[in-house]
Amino acid sequence: MFTFEHKSRPLVAARIFYRRILKNLFIATFILSICLLIGILGYHYIAHIVWIDAIHNASMILSGMGPVVEIKNTAGKLFSSAYALFSGVAFITNIGLLLAPVAHRLFHSLHVECEKVE
Repeated sequence: MFTFEHKSRPLVAARIFYRRILKNLFIATFILSICLLIGILGYHYIAHIVWIDAIHNASMILSGMGPVVEIKNTAGKLFSSAYALFSGVAFITNIGLLLAPVAHRLFHSLHVECEKVE
């Protein structure tokens, strides 16, 4: 799925590099959308929060800002705790996904073998 050129190969063209960035951006956006949907539905149905507050709370937790709505029931508090841990992992995963093409190109450019000129 994610194939990059070997260090013995030359750097790929800029258009291929930009295509990789766009592809990873699309995947990261899709993952964040699914994570946000999980939070919205969980806060609405488990914590019994109205839709707009569920969207707001899920967005704030997923972005790392913290909760904004007070949760009153035990099931909602358990969901909120699990969702906060899940969101941290999702956030770190997406940062890695977005930085992978850039990091690969940087490290690859440092290790490209130069032709010997005689």
